[in-house]
Amino acid sequence: MQFIGVDLGSTNIKAACYDEKFHLLDRVSWPVTYLRDGPVVEFDAEAYFDGLVKILNELLACKGVEKNTIKQIVFTGQAESLIVLGENGKPLMNAMSWMDERSVDECEELAGKFDSKLCEAVTGQQAVLPTWPATKILWLQRHAPEVFNNAKTFMLLKDYIVYRLTGVKQADMSIATFSFYFDIYEKKYWQKMLDTLNITTDQLPELVEPCTVAGTLTKQSASALGLPESVKVNHGTLDHFTGMVGTGNVELGGVSLSTGTVMALATMAKSPVTDRNCGIAMHYGFKPDTHIMLPVAESGGVSLEWFRKTCMPDVDYGKLNKALAERTHPTQIVFLPYLVGTNSPEFDHRATGVFFGLRAEHDAYDMAAAVMEGVAGLLRKNCDGMNRKGADIQYIIATGGGAKSDVWCQMQADITGLPVVRPAELEASCLGAAIIGTVSEGVYADYKQASQVGVRMDKRFEPHPTAAYERNFKRFCKLYDETVKLMDIE
Repeated sequence: MQFIGVDLGSTNIKAACYDEKFHLLDRVSWPVTYLRDGPVVEFDAEAYFDGLVKILNELLACKGVEKNTIKQIVFTGQAESLIVLGENGKPLMNAMSWMDERSVDECEELAGKFDSKLCEAVTGQQAVLPTWPATKILWLQRHAPEVFNNAKTFMLLKDYIVYRLTGVKQADMSIATFSFYFDIYEKKYWQKMLDTLNITTDQLPELVEPCTVAGTLTKQSASALGLPESVKVNHGTLDHFTGMVGTGNVELGGVSLSTGTVMALATMAKSPVTDRNCGIAMHYGFKPDTHIMLPVAESGGVSLEWFRKTCMPDVDYGKLNKALAERTHPTQIVFLPYLVGTNSPEFDHRATGVFFGLRAEHDAYDMAAAVMEGVAGLLRKNCDGMNRKGADIQYIIATGGGAKSDVWCQMQADITGLPVVRPAELEASCLGAAIIGTVSEGVYADYKQASQVGVRMDKRFEPHPTAAYERNFKRFCKLYDETVKLMDIE
């Protein structure tokens, strides 16, 4: 048996094929093209689908991939990008990317109509953002009535791709979480929000559990791919969640850390969730009737990339990590990594980046180390916050670009006091999708058993907390509190 995992990414579509023992047979990718005009960020949904067909055909032509043994195509990827379909099932306009920010005024309108505590208790989210499809639907009603009035179905991207392959209109609940019109606890659409948006449940796909099979390939899809019509199409789940599955984080106790441009953390919440206003972003999980805490800090890897480009343009990451590995840590410098404000855990747009404690003897490498320590301090803040709200974090699984640095992984362990483990496969979404397929197909009893076969750890970093790190963390927290106060000075 072979399984294809597809990551419907924002930058690239990626597809990989694995056998039932999770040996990687091959992988391919295709870049996504956007149409940008100020706050407007769109893409052609049909061209996106054509790109998917193109790379699947490339993958299916690779050595070792056997078309007649493909059992499932399993999807993961971005959540919020909105597709509006007409009566004929075709898009009425370009897809509105999750990055599109034209609906800022609509955010203010919805925030004025719905109390933030109510929104969190229903959707799991703390703020009304232009990211959410609900705000974009309201924008369409206000600014594009010809599209809004002819809309037969509002779908999110992954659900649309599944529909194109199977002819079935369904909404994976782990993705519906990001619509801002889905009740993650009652597992139904939020009627009061739909009434405000002036849409009905008939215009939305049927809600289904994540990681379930939507159906098999249509005759047309099978022909386009050269596959049997019997190949199943699995909804899969959100990319952060397939990343959890692909690194073995499928039970309570682990937190998946992705340090790319942003820093995202994901950990299973204890069930049932008793506090719907816990102050941490909560989402419907990849297993039935589970929920996942998913705080996101925008000041993640972007802080180090900004510093390297600005202050060390001739130093690549390899040279930087080698130099820092030969130095003593921590530095005496404290860095606040709030270069783009902060969301989790403080949610304060006024926060700024700060270097504190600089002396003449410090150089750019000391400052780079302080940046890495500052991001690790933000990681600890979020882990501590999740633990206070009922999580029981015992270890960190590091993925993304930041996980490639041994120095940074060790800092994270030392500052949080938690072991940091790094999987051999840092880009785990496609692997996680394949694992989901094998469990769905009955090859393995559950995700734990499958991950024991498919997930291998590369390295483990044990924490070595020191008084110096603890001192710096206390300064880090105090410095944040004081700098925010400075913003109030007229």
